[in-house]
Amino acid sequence: MAHKSVVRARFSDLDPYNHVNHARYLSYFEMARVELLEEMGFSMARLAEMGLQIVLVEARVRYYAPARLGDQVSVTTRVREVRRASTRWSQRAQVGTVPVATLEIKAAFVDRQGKPQRTPEGFVEASIPYRLAGSR
Repeated sequence: MAHKSVVRARFSDLDPYNHVNHARYLSYFEMARVELLEEMGFSMARLAEMGLQIVLVEARVRYYAPARLGDQVSVTTRVREVRRASTRWSQRAQVGTVPVATLEIKAAFVDRQGKPQRTPEGFVEASIPYRLAGSR
């Protein structure tokens, strides 16, 4: 199962060519990951209570087609892998059935000082419904 989020492209998201600016997709993807974390029971507030942060350490974006003003951009998020102190995620943004961008990221769990920490207890189990087939 994948988590789905939808955002409507706003005027402030556009570049001079009337396309959603490439950098805005990163915000769309982040919003979707935060929503999925909340759905899994690991909201930013809960992580903070645990003394943890989840921070991006790698990102690879691929752009396919432009989204335009008013388009409903659907973002699908899946967990690819959960390791001892990090996770890998796959995300896809599309308008209707047309893919507009994909993102592959690695995120790490750290404490408030930025020191790597183990994946929180229960995270592995909470991520199972959102995993890609064949992922760990």
